[in-house]
Amino acid sequence: MSVLLRIYLVRGLVAIAWAVGFSAVHDSLSAASAVLLIAYPLIDVVASLLDVREDPGTPARTLQVFNTALSALAAVALGIAAISGAAAVLFAFGVWAVVSGAAQFTVAVRRRGPELGRQWPMLVAGALSVIAGATYFFQAAGEHPALDALVTYTAAGGTFFVLQAAALAWRRRRTRHVPA
Repeated sequence: MSVLLRIYLVRGLVAIAWAVGFSAVHDSLSAASAVLLIAYPLIDVVASLLDVREDPGTPARTLQVFNTALSALAAVALGIAAISGAAAVLFAFGVWAVVSGAAQFTVAVRRRGPELGRQWPMLVAGALSVIAGATYFFQAAGEHPALDALVTYTAAGGTFFVLQAAALAWRRRRTRHVPA
């Protein structure tokens, strides 16, 4: 199994597990929900660092380094926002989702070669992240901001990572079985 395939698969499964855990505690900004809010961008930090290590000297690497720093800042921002309430959390998460989604989309465009499975799940996930993040600004400004949308966002994002891992596995299997 390639390193990138493992990164995508584990990143996706961890995001789905996070969504399940957060769905149990998202109704209030308790210590458990705050810890999970801080932990989610840190998942991205670890995945991005592993990806950067495996992708030296390519155009996508610079964006992965940027995304690592962005996600670390998002963890801090979400920790501070959790003290202020759901609206602040939605705003901080929205900023992170928009910027990291744009970076994810750009990395996927740069990796679109056939050897990396054309990156369709990552392209879609990046675009949807930008759109979802923008909607969080409106939710944050609303009368009753709620964090339930974050469960859907992270579960969907995790699913796209798993789909990308499946695409890489399929591509790898297909190229091994092509007669010479």
